[in-house]
Amino acid sequence: MENTISRIKSVPVDCNNVDKKLRQLFDLTEDEAKFHMKQSAFLYKLNVMTMPKSLHCLSLKLTVEYFKSPQYEEKANEEKFTDSSLQHYVIFSNNVLAASVVINSTVFHAKESLNKVFHVLTDRENYYAMKLWFLRNQFKEAAVQVLNVEQDSQMENQLPLSLPEEFWVSFRGYDNPSTNQIRTEYLSIFSDSHYLLPDLFSNLKKVVVLDDDVVIQQDLSALWNIDMGDKVNGAEQFCSVKLGQLRSYLGEKGFSHNSCVWMSGLNIIDLGRWRELGLTQTYKKLIKELTMQKGSAEGMAWRASLLAFENRIHPLDKWVVSGLGHNYTIESQSIKTAPVLHYNGNMKPWLDLGIPQYKSYWKKFLNKEDQLLTLKKQEDACALGAQFCDLVFKGVLWKRSNGGSRSLSSLTVFEIANWC
Repeated sequence: MENTISRIKSVPVDCNNVDKKLRQLFDLTEDEAKFHMKQSAFLYKLNVMTMPKSLHCLSLKLTVEYFKSPQYEEKANEEKFTDSSLQHYVIFSNNVLAASVVINSTVFHAKESLNKVFHVLTDRENYYAMKLWFLRNQFKEAAVQVLNVEQDSQMENQLPLSLPEEFWVSFRGYDNPSTNQIRTEYLSIFSDSHYLLPDLFSNLKKVVVLDDDVVIQQDLSALWNIDMGDKVNGAEQFCSVKLGQLRSYLGEKGFSHNSCVWMSGLNIIDLGRWRELGLTQTYKKLIKELTMQKGSAEGMAWRASLLAFENRIHPLDKWVVSGLGHNYTIESQSIKTAPVLHYNGNMKPWLDLGIPQYKSYWKKFLNKEDQLLTLKKQEDACALGAQFCDLVFKGVLWKRSNGGSRSLSSLTVFEIANWC
């Protein structure tokens, strides 16, 4: 040991070399930490954007059964779908269970369900799954219509279904913009598909739009008695954020800097007033103007929505508690007494990443009696997905479209490839 120590002491030490070596180790460690942070953020984003296996399998199973089971007859509610004297609710969704929870929770708390009509707007891939689910499940006396928004819209160029835009915005304090303090808030707002509403429901004067990540805890009938005056959109206002604070996003276009930001989730839409003001055309014009600026398509959609509805918002006070998909610190008493819970954020209640203490409010409105929701059936659904592909490629389903009870005409090769 003494010999070893003496040999070490005899070796000349260059402090510069030691310093360089330590700096190299520090740089390597810092780079590795940054890599793992980026990797973690990417995997988190991938996780929240990926459809859980159980939900994907459920959609497959429902699609297979829709084409294999001619015994499911469509219910005679055609007159209700266009009856403007009834209460019409619109839900944009590509998630069977999410849409089902919204409808189930609404009907559960309704004093009367006979006058309620739900319109579920979905995409091609989930259309048949949605259709069968709402044919085989009863929601008291409410009527449910499923529409393929990518096929039933009257636009010349069909657009894919787009769900409400959710995004973080960062800005400086409004009172002291010169300070370095940066605030960040989470917002959700209308997307392209929402601007099809006046054309899709040309016979209706008013609808209530519900996001598919909300849970209803009280009767919503009072919404239909609200006098909005000349306003178009009854919405939750988020006055802790003003349009003037979002100038870096909205540009310097003429708008009132003191106008509050509004949220999707629960919205009363006066379709008659919308048509009078031509808000869809206004939105399209704003989109064209924003294409001249930098930003993604999503960025253009929410910015154009904020500007299109400026001074057209009727505030819905104390109707919604938002943030259950990203905020861990919401008081339980506020959640229990809120008429509407909005799980806006990445941590949706149907995901494993959902915030645990908020999940029970969503789960209790699942239709657990449906046999397809059992674990074994969900596993079987994935296996039966192969049967769907076999039926397609053997021509069984195509033959049915020429005279059978089901039609595959609106399914594209792309969608079949996605499944198979």
